[in-house]
Amino acid sequence: MTSHYLARVFLVVGFIVILSLGLASQLAHLLYDRQFLKKEGDARAVRKERINAHRGVIQDRLGKPLAVSTPMLSLWANPKEIKRGKNYQPIAKYLGTRQSRFLAQMAKRNDRGFVYLRRHRPASEVERLMALKLPGIYEQREFQRFYPAGEVASHVIGFTGVEDQGQEGLELAYDDYLAGIPGRQRVVQDRHGRNIRGLVPEQEAEPGGNLELTIDSRLQYLAYRELKSAVTNAKAKGGSCVLVDVTSGQILALVNQPSYNPNNRADLNMAGIRNRALTDLAEPGSTIKPFTVAAALMSGHYTPSSRIDTSPGLFKVGNFVVRDPRDRGVLTLQEVLAYSSQVGIAKVAVQLDGHKTRALFNQLGFGQGTALNFPGESAGYLPSHPHWQAIDRATLGYGYGLSVTPVQLAGAYVAIASGGLKRELSLLLAADTRTRRVMPEEVAQQVKAMLAMAVNAGTGAKAAVAGYPVAGKTGTVRKVGKKGYRDTEHLAFFAGFAPVDKPRLVGVILIDEPRSGVYGGAIAAPVFARIISAALRILNVPPQQSESV
Repeated sequence: MTSHYLARVFLVVGFIVILSLGLASQLAHLLYDRQFLKKEGDARAVRKERINAHRGVIQDRLGKPLAVSTPMLSLWANPKEIKRGKNYQPIAKYLGTRQSRFLAQMAKRNDRGFVYLRRHRPASEVERLMALKLPGIYEQREFQRFYPAGEVASHVIGFTGVEDQGQEGLELAYDDYLAGIPGRQRVVQDRHGRNIRGLVPEQEAEPGGNLELTIDSRLQYLAYRELKSAVTNAKAKGGSCVLVDVTSGQILALVNQPSYNPNNRADLNMAGIRNRALTDLAEPGSTIKPFTVAAALMSGHYTPSSRIDTSPGLFKVGNFVVRDPRDRGVLTLQEVLAYSSQVGIAKVAVQLDGHKTRALFNQLGFGQGTALNFPGESAGYLPSHPHWQAIDRATLGYGYGLSVTPVQLAGAYVAIASGGLKRELSLLLAADTRTRRVMPEEVAQQVKAMLAMAVNAGTGAKAAVAGYPVAGKTGTVRKVGKKGYRDTEHLAFFAGFAPVDKPRLVGVILIDEPRSGVYGGAIAAPVFARIISAALRILNVPPQQSESV
């Protein structure tokens, strides 16, 4: 009896010991695998969520915003979590489709865990749908770019794509700087995918940097309005306008026609995206003549009063004949430039050393890119010959055989206006630009006086502005086609600066294929006058009583 009782006690005790050991083992197993279990739990309730970085603001020199990012919500789905027994009709209706079609589309994408339904929508729209707590439907906070100046500044600013990455203009050129660095956080979600609480971010989002431009929005609007009006009235194909501060090389306005609205790209015309002032090349024609005159003065063989016989109004160079509209007889070098005598400038150019003329043109920035680093910018073309023939020197002298952009031309005119100093152009206020001398100050002053005469008594009379003496040069160029020059298609130029005594602004106007006239003096010069007159007043430049140089 006693032994039987003891056996039963030992059996119970053994059972308890074994049970305790099992529990201890299980507890040890749980403690040992807690990281595994935590991972499994997190997989069901914790998600990693991207924290989008705020893209930097682009603003003009006065602090006016030209590109800003606005918080928006995007609606997305996880096709793997879409349940057919639920009512997705509100979602389907919001997407403009039927529920059956929506479910079919989700079924086709069942191998994916993320599908955007609508991007960049107002919070009220998305939150109304999220309140339905439908499985597999989620929201994501994003940013949408907005451009307050619209098409007025679109060619400078550019735009971003749906993923908030730069596509054109400065948005593209400085995309890495503007974009910032996105962050990432872990969030706990309920079974409907709604965030219950956020955990400590794994990586904080770093906002992008801001860009301060040299553009003055007041002048940008002014230039845009006048250029658009001129292109419309002339029934032209397009046009460009560039305004540069002579004292700094900063671009104050840069506009083109046609343009586009970066806030509404539904009907975007690709031809309107191009920043023609920096990408399109053209032979500059007579607007290049001041630099040929500068080369002549620097040679030591010419002065402003040197006399050139242009009779009988034509000049044969090899097998080519250079012509003037009429026989102007004997002209001084100053009059050759003022009256834009093709014969006179050709006779001067053939007497110059072609290598030295080209070297000056190169120093002025022709045939090379600017320091702007603008996407798609053209470097232009500046010919180089081992042996400069007379015809090569002549055509270069009056602006044929080379190609430039309106911005390059503006930069070269800054060198004359600033007394022979070539300033690197800039679009950023913080840009570190260089200045170098490219011609003697005396030569620059002499050319400046000749350009003033070109406005006062020559081909640029319509560029004159009351109270602000203007210096400048007209240009009319036949466009080049596949079979040579086209007699019915022209470019009309005016390039100049004001006031003459102490230049503040350089402006270049280009009108592409005007139909109500072709000459730069008649088409482009009046546009320059209207823009410069208003711009100088906006900048509080005092009018001058005297028009002497």
